[in-house]
Amino acid sequence: MLHRAACLLSVGLLTAQTAADPGAIARKALDLMLSGKFQDLNQMFTADGQKVYTVDALTRLDGQIKSLGPPGNIGAPAVTRPGPNFVVVIPVSFATQNINFTIAVTAEDKIAVFLQRPGETAWQKAPYVKSDAFHERAVTVGDGDWRLPGTLSVPVGNGPFPAIVLVHDSGPHDRDETAFAAKPFRDLAEGLASRGVVVLRYEKRTRQYAAKMANKPGVTVRDESEDDALKALTLLRSQPEVNPQKVYLLGLGLGGYLAPRIAEEDGKLAGILIVNGNQRPLEDVMVDQAAYLLANRPASAGGPEVSEAKQLELVKANAARVKALEPADSDSPPIMGMSAAFILDLKGYDPVAVAKGLPTRMLILQGERDFEITMKDFNLWKTGLAGRKETTLHSYPAMNHLLIAGQGKSSEAEYRKPGHVAQEAVDEIARWVAQ
Repeated sequence: MLHRAACLLSVGLLTAQTAADPGAIARKALDLMLSGKFQDLNQMFTADGQKVYTVDALTRLDGQIKSLGPPGNIGAPAVTRPGPNFVVVIPVSFATQNINFTIAVTAEDKIAVFLQRPGETAWQKAPYVKSDAFHERAVTVGDGDWRLPGTLSVPVGNGPFPAIVLVHDSGPHDRDETAFAAKPFRDLAEGLASRGVVVLRYEKRTRQYAAKMANKPGVTVRDESEDDALKALTLLRSQPEVNPQKVYLLGLGLGGYLAPRIAEEDGKLAGILIVNGNQRPLEDVMVDQAAYLLANRPASAGGPEVSEAKQLELVKANAARVKALEPADSDSPPIMGMSAAFILDLKGYDPVAVAKGLPTRMLILQGERDFEITMKDFNLWKTGLAGRKETTLHSYPAMNHLLIAGQGKSSEAEYRKPGHVAQEAVDEIARWVAQ
């Protein structure tokens, strides 16, 4: 649920370039970010961007760099123009992680979008993957202006097989749901395909069309996730290896929160799988996340300070603003990284109430070490769905938000260590689908 791919970083001063071209403008913005000059950086954004990338927002994100270590090499800007804006990618090597900064520059030399994405890491398949048990092919989800590249993992054999669509967490994720050194959707796709399940994963719209989405007014959760999930289900049912009566949807984080709503609209799912999905409204989850991260900062970060207590109060105040938003406030500036349209679209959404009315099977999995979506939400699912037939709930003591096993308190730094979705979870999902 953290917007991991939208984290901004701040460390020591680096030399800025001043040439008036998109690459140089993006590099200047990056240097300001890395040097902690947030007021100057804020002024480089468009008018709308200044409302999102406020000085407070940039300052709050400053601490996240500390777990990456000092920056090393900064690569040359790579400039493309997929639409009205230039998109500049600048790779930066840090002590523990390579980061690709993705910066959208307008024709007026303003910054529209400033994102960070994990750089390429050496990848090894999970030990439970049987490479000779499945094959993969490229597919396209949807058509027109928002078509998305995807990968279909298909078991070897005649079929037809049961099948699953994977729906992303919040943030601009790739088809593997890459979170630094982890690729949980790739683990799930290859692990389940090794066990007789077809799996479809695809690039998220907010990643594939980052600049275009940032400039689109009134973006809702339907634009971010739901429409593409519905199109992916339609595509999956049309594949010759798939049994269209046994198509499932698996949502992680935000995808799990939305799973009942997507299932209700689709109307044909055999079941839904909710993995570390929140039951509470997003703003409540964000407050808990902020409190946890502030209370559990690395010792090198200096521990909680008064300014950070005020920071938490600001998060709580913004959550109250989200709850107070009414339809008449549809033109309000973004709050907590969400547009007014996005907030209003989810107003009153109760995933448990929707889930109760579904005729489908449900499997809800929770990592007990997850600090993003905690056992508080899992217990709300458990209580709210008590007595509902065809509902299975299971929590795993050692697993985190990405279903990767570990020890001690989980943190975002844990995602930077190579790891895989636990085989125990892959096996349970495969068994449940096969029933």
